[in-house]
Amino acid sequence: MFKFLNNYIKIIDWYIIRKYLGTFLFTLILFLVIIVVFDVSEHLDDFLKSKAPLSAIVFLYYGGYLPYYANILLPLINFLAVIFFTAKMANQTEIVPILSGKVSFNRFLRPYFIASGVIFVFFFFGNVYFIPFTNQLSVRFAHTYTDSSDPTQKDLHMQLDNRTYVYLQSYDNVVHTGYNFVMEKFDGDQLKEKLTAQRVVYDSLKRNWSIQDYKVRYINGLKEQFLEGPRKDTVLDMRPSDFEANNDINTNIYRAISTSDLSKQIEKERIRGTGRLVELQLEKFRRFVYPLSAFVLTLIGVSISSRKVRGGIGLPLGIGILLCFLYIVVDRFANVFSLKANLPPIIAVFVPNVVFGLTGLYLLRKAPK
Repeated sequence: MFKFLNNYIKIIDWYIIRKYLGTFLFTLILFLVIIVVFDVSEHLDDFLKSKAPLSAIVFLYYGGYLPYYANILLPLINFLAVIFFTAKMANQTEIVPILSGKVSFNRFLRPYFIASGVIFVFFFFGNVYFIPFTNQLSVRFAHTYTDSSDPTQKDLHMQLDNRTYVYLQSYDNVVHTGYNFVMEKFDGDQLKEKLTAQRVVYDSLKRNWSIQDYKVRYINGLKEQFLEGPRKDTVLDMRPSDFEANNDINTNIYRAISTSDLSKQIEKERIRGTGRLVELQLEKFRRFVYPLSAFVLTLIGVSISSRKVRGGIGLPLGIGILLCFLYIVVDRFANVFSLKANLPPIIAVFVPNVVFGLTGLYLLRKAPK
């Protein structure tokens, strides 16, 4: 293993990799410290009012908050790190001797992509496994100490299977109770059964729904039958979490769902049709595709900062920051088009990497050889 590494990775490669990862870690820590300082100053009064213990603030709030925002800022931090140390190398005339020693620019890129590959691996497994877990911590803190949103949902529609539809005029997430419940069952286009109830209550111990003050109408051609009763326990393919996901958008409820559960939710949503399918698909696809930005932005960063320019690293750094924010803007626009203009989610998550990947290849052709 070590022999292979020594044959494949030379001294100059180790030099660039150490600079890359060292600058990246320093920039990441610096950003996280700044985030904590500003966040504490902004939310200190909220912490005191909620009487949240220090352990909950540290391990639940910041334990979930910091990994989430570090994950969002990772492309920006990675991009800035590449531009900063590469422009510094170019300014100190370290790149010219490398390229003058019969080293091609593609060979010069090797250590960059090795280092960005390390970041990609951590980025990928963080997105797929670690970040959903830490987001659950921040959601738990919000529900326990600071969540002041309205717990009542209005006018909820859901499809349970190919022939069963339900409607709730309102649902209270606190007591897990729905009001003015309607369930309709169809055979093709024909209504076969309609159940109405004043309340439907979820029993967390029995894990079933109790339908209270209900009336059922059975329809068989021209024949109809009516039943009513005070209470009826039934197993419906829905959970309180199906309604909590419609609650406060700031709880990042989709991001707190594990990847395996997210896939199950997507399959259920294909049947139910509550309008959340695109958001769920975007979240799932982003977890797998978003880490590719480590390679794309590294390619752009090296291409624009490897040339020595007057004024030092200021100009490449400014261009890099502009391009990185353009990447974020394109990513946001692609998401909006997917949610509002029926752009397939799988295409939406690839748009930023494809657009800026092509930009990186163009800049690579213009880079000094």
